[in-house]
Amino acid sequence: MSLTKLGDAFLRSAAYERRFLAKNPWDLAMVVWIPLTTVLLIWWIFSQIQITDLPIGVIDNDRGPIANTAVRYLEANPNLTVKQLYHTPAAAKAAILQRDIYGVVIIPEGFSRNISSSKPAPIILQVNAQYGTHSGIIQTSVQSVIGTLSAGVEMKRLVKQGMAPSQAAIAYSPIKIQRISLFNAATDYQQFLASTVIPALLHILAMVIGATTIGRELRDKRIDRWYRFINGSRAHLTVPSNDNQPSPSNNVSKSQYQTPEKVSVLVLIFGLLGKYFWPLLAYSVWSILALWLAAPQQSIAISALMVTYVSLVLLMMLSFWLGAIFTLSSFSLRMGLSATGFISAPSYAFAGVTFPYVAISKNAQHWSDVLPLTHYLKLHIAQLQMQAPVIISLPIVYGLTLATLVTLYLTALLSKRALAHPERWGAR
Repeated sequence: MSLTKLGDAFLRSAAYERRFLAKNPWDLAMVVWIPLTTVLLIWWIFSQIQITDLPIGVIDNDRGPIANTAVRYLEANPNLTVKQLYHTPAAAKAAILQRDIYGVVIIPEGFSRNISSSKPAPIILQVNAQYGTHSGIIQTSVQSVIGTLSAGVEMKRLVKQGMAPSQAAIAYSPIKIQRISLFNAATDYQQFLASTVIPALLHILAMVIGATTIGRELRDKRIDRWYRFINGSRAHLTVPSNDNQPSPSNNVSKSQYQTPEKVSVLVLIFGLLGKYFWPLLAYSVWSILALWLAAPQQSIAISALMVTYVSLVLLMMLSFWLGAIFTLSSFSLRMGLSATGFISAPSYAFAGVTFPYVAISKNAQHWSDVLPLTHYLKLHIAQLQMQAPVIISLPIVYGLTLATLVTLYLTALLSKRALAHPERWGAR
């Protein structure tokens, strides 16, 4: 088959899809406005790059000088804010249940007196562990504040006994930990979460487009007209509108809808590339926007950016074909959309970004290894956040390329099968 005919199939299919999108604003929104809004909205949500001023409460049953100092230290911590002083545990519990505060620090009666008498003086922290991120930050911040206060009290006691301040500091804490953050040292949540959530949401939207773009041809019983048109057969091009669809019916005979006598897989491949050309073009632009927002302040090598961009575009293409495969294999747009939602929506939870990959069960790890988003995010984090050598991520690029080509070929084969079974067209 000549390249001219294959090129014509691509151009005809792209023209067919362009006319459809021009007549159907909701489908056009899935390609243009919804992904654009999603990218900008997620980035705006994480515009405050650090979590600060988490509200906590304090129950001060001591009201001594050291207790007052502890409250001032808690308020001075940038991660915390003392929203209110409570007088009873019931009032503090009610505030936690209403999410006015996420934790309460209880200073027991006799706290200052016990410290002055060199007796144990514990401080109780009750935190709402239902919110893991909130509780972790509150526990770390309160521990830091109380540790600083405790060190100051102990050093003051040693100085009163005649020890030099420098010696008192060493005597109180002879062993210290020097913590060095290698990556994302500023704990930037835009870099940590937003930059990885955006590709995950684009992956979901791309799978939905993949399912609907070919699925509506089956649903509206027009897949044969689409193929005849891209193949150059004499057929009048009519682009369906969502406002004027044929009534669904599964009782379709081959006499009503004549399937093409000879279906070329190569024509289908180029026709599918043309049919998904506009979504791919749009999502390539949104990928550029996503990476531009995700790139941290420090300089990143051009090679790393190019590898990440190519991988993200491959992920979008792979998402299109996977969505199409789910629809074509079931002959039902509804089933295809259900399958895409089942696979793509929770894929971020298995990717190892928010929950460690090594901590999940073996079965969950096997499922995670199958999902393409897992491998892309591994490359994304390595190149944009850890600035790893490009050669480390090349196997993922090769894997995404191979998976995209295989799924494209499989989509063409399933389209050929669909053309041979007109009695199954029209399923919702």
